[in-house]
Amino acid sequence: MRPDAPLPRRAALLYASGSFSGNLLSRVTGTWLFYFYAAGAGDGAARRAPVWLVGAVLTAVGLFSALDDPLIGYWSDRTRSRWGRRLPFIALGTPLWAALFLLLWFPPVAGESPANAVHLLVVAAALGVAATLSGGPLEALLPEIAPRNQDRVRIVIAQVFFGTLGAAVALVAAGPVIDRLGFPVMAAGAALLARGSRFLALAGAWRHARRDVPAVDLPLAAAFRASFRNDQFLYFLPTFVLFNLGFTLMTAALPFYVREVFRVGPDRVGAYTSLLTAVPIATLLLSLPLIRRTALHRGKARVYDRAMLAGALYFPLLFFMGFVPGLPALAQGLAFMAPVGLAMAGVFVFPNALLADIIDYDALRTGQRREGIYYAAQNLVENLVVALHAILLAGLLALGGTADNPLGIRLVGPVAGLGILVAWLIFRRYTLPDTVLPAPAPAAAPPPPAGGLTVEGRRPLGDR
Repeated sequence: MRPDAPLPRRAALLYASGSFSGNLLSRVTGTWLFYFYAAGAGDGAARRAPVWLVGAVLTAVGLFSALDDPLIGYWSDRTRSRWGRRLPFIALGTPLWAALFLLLWFPPVAGESPANAVHLLVVAAALGVAATLSGGPLEALLPEIAPRNQDRVRIVIAQVFFGTLGAAVALVAAGPVIDRLGFPVMAAGAALLARGSRFLALAGAWRHARRDVPAVDLPLAAAFRASFRNDQFLYFLPTFVLFNLGFTLMTAALPFYVREVFRVGPDRVGAYTSLLTAVPIATLLLSLPLIRRTALHRGKARVYDRAMLAGALYFPLLFFMGFVPGLPALAQGLAFMAPVGLAMAGVFVFPNALLADIIDYDALRTGQRREGIYYAAQNLVENLVVALHAILLAGLLALGGTADNPLGIRLVGPVAGLGILVAWLIFRRYTLPDTVLPAPAPAAAPPPPAGGLTVEGRRPLGDR
């Protein structure tokens, strides 16, 4: 396969389908794991471990999981094998990932016991490592299997679609299966679906993953430092992280909005919150064709930039959700939340494709392809920063989190919008075009910059 060959549509869709598996398992664990260990299985069984201990274990596991990304990314960058650098990790890590997910739902003691907390700690930590072993290298394959901008846009659009589908299956189907058949059956079904989806992605990438890319020869610390010296990476990284922080803060506040601002009874908070989250997801899915066409005509960085600006301007308006006289609270919520999906679509679709361009730029500067460490660095910073949403929400609720004084709840939108505005201002300095290629120097041209790089079309977004 030529390095610049078009990626067949079938291969692109198969590769993108791997997003289904990651979202399926992460949403299932995020929704049900704490409940399973701390509150019982919902079938009359006693809880498996004390609530405080389950919370402490899951917090520790979350911090640990954020730290394994750089190590595994660096490892895959340096791997030499007849399958190339990434494929062995996906092929060997995926069965382990699915098996550990299933083992998570089989604690050793039937009732409440510290042994179950130890089981949760060990298996969940191992699951995080296995998830990175399987998912990190799969994510890092994007720049090499899809060197053309058209293929990258097609893949990231499809990834959002499949990822949303996986999240929907986890949020909609898991609960009824648990009610009827129990947690072990739910876990087995989810593990099989995730394993199959991930291997479909591997099949899509198999013939198109390059085997001729040399392994990186930088030490870990040097490789990590070099990534953070890449100016385009520094202009991009805070933007998605801050947008994701703002969006996570907003979604975490929705149950409080429903209960305190809309004054919905406790037996209906879950249903109302589900509806409010479903509306922007539906808007996102419906807008994907438009996002794709606009990105191909105007550039993915331009769409990303405009969507972020839209989020910065619109999120503060959520302060007024529930204030409009004469409209039922639910109708107001649905109307206010629908446009959020447009900002989500424009921002959530493109980070992987933009990072692929940044990696191409880095390769032209340094002569080495370090996809693994770049994607790992993004995941590390994102996980650590987004974890702050709980502290931010707690601080805002201290300003007012009741029906009589909902000021803190209402301030969530403006605070999220302010963070996104900062992100947008940072991204204004991003200069890479959709296709990053070295431009041939004229005969009398001055020497090129270090690394021999000349990239055509590099202008800040504000000058375009």
